[in-house]
Amino acid sequence: MPVVSEPHAEPRTGPHAARSAPEAALEALRRQDPEMAEIILGEGRRQADSLQLIAAENFTSPAVLAALGSPLANKYAEGYPGARHHGGCELVDAAERVAVERARALFGAEHANVQPHSGSSAVLAAYAALLRPGDTVLAMGLTYGGHLTHGSPVNFSGRWFDFVGYGVDERTGLIDYAQVRRLARTHRPKALVCGSISYPRHVDHAAFREIADDVGAYLIADAAHPIGLVAGGAAPSPVPYADIVCATTHKVLRGPRGGMILCGAEYAERVDRAVFPFTQGGAQMHTIAAKAVAFGEAATPAYATYAHRVVANARALAEALTEQGFGITTDGTDTHLLIVDPAPLGVDGRTARGRLAAAGLVVDTCALPYEGARGVRLGTAAVTTQGMREGEMGRIGALIASAVREGAEGAPGGHGALRETVRELAGRFPPYPTVS
Repeated sequence: MPVVSEPHAEPRTGPHAARSAPEAALEALRRQDPEMAEIILGEGRRQADSLQLIAAENFTSPAVLAALGSPLANKYAEGYPGARHHGGCELVDAAERVAVERARALFGAEHANVQPHSGSSAVLAAYAALLRPGDTVLAMGLTYGGHLTHGSPVNFSGRWFDFVGYGVDERTGLIDYAQVRRLARTHRPKALVCGSISYPRHVDHAAFREIADDVGAYLIADAAHPIGLVAGGAAPSPVPYADIVCATTHKVLRGPRGGMILCGAEYAERVDRAVFPFTQGGAQMHTIAAKAVAFGEAATPAYATYAHRVVANARALAEALTEQGFGITTDGTDTHLLIVDPAPLGVDGRTARGRLAAAGLVVDTCALPYEGARGVRLGTAAVTTQGMREGEMGRIGALIASAVREGAEGAPGGHGALRETVRELAGRFPPYPTVS
């Protein structure tokens, strides 16, 4: 397996430092299409001089970027290795086999499908493998942290299936497993989904398995957020408990934007047929190769150190924000993300997000359970990849508080000074060795 430094953004030095494949490709783009090249370069500068605190984002390694920009992007490859609908697939077959075997080994799964284009595509395929339109599904309600694919009326899930939502305890913010059991016994769902986009604590997969067995339901784990922590041994794995595990390959896992499915051998054929030909066509072979690279990186001791550091940083940031007067749901975090209530500082989540953006602190918002308001969702995966530690988290917490408090026009300090402070901090931890 490849060995990756921690963090991966070690600068290359010396007059003969080799250019990476993405850099060479970008140089070619600059010559042929300067308008698009400038947009891409501008995004690189934006990422380098601000702090990326969105829980679903991270920085891939240069090796992952090289795979994404490789000639595999040219190859059409409908089907699976050894059974493609197109010729000339010998090498992309090898790439996909490597990705599958690395995923299986990394997560201890009997079967892996690495073709889903996104986490939502993976969930759609899982539903297609196990359910029929009109079936009842029990999943976390959207107002408590459920994903669009957990029953949103504007998503395929809410239009095709009958979703029932479970929630969290109003006092603690933790999943109410007694409520989940009651709802399962009342509604007798065909499938039970565990997973969330904004739940900062570990999920009790064994409890969900017991409830699913109690009512004869399939258990689907949507592990899009924690799967990278699972890979690094910093979070419990859903693989031994769930019938099907859906995940993304970006976020903490630090791979390309995409999805994957893990399952036991008994569901392998159903899952594969649900991905292709039922929900997708040709596989994106450059992305699959990049997933293989990321799986290889995630199998290293350096990555395990990284995953545990992500959690340590999230806890440090939660403590810093608590000291600054913010509310923190569940009083902390076990993972890479935390949900922050800015109301004690006199603003709502959307206002806070705008003020933070003006200061170069990039976040998103989410629903606050029982509050009827929006909070701020933060993640530490990207800044940890850059090499930041607990000390920087304390400083980031102070910057967040200053931006939220001083965001009003004419407030003391203003965003100009804050923006320069954020730019200075980000500049000491470049995500890549060259951004120009």
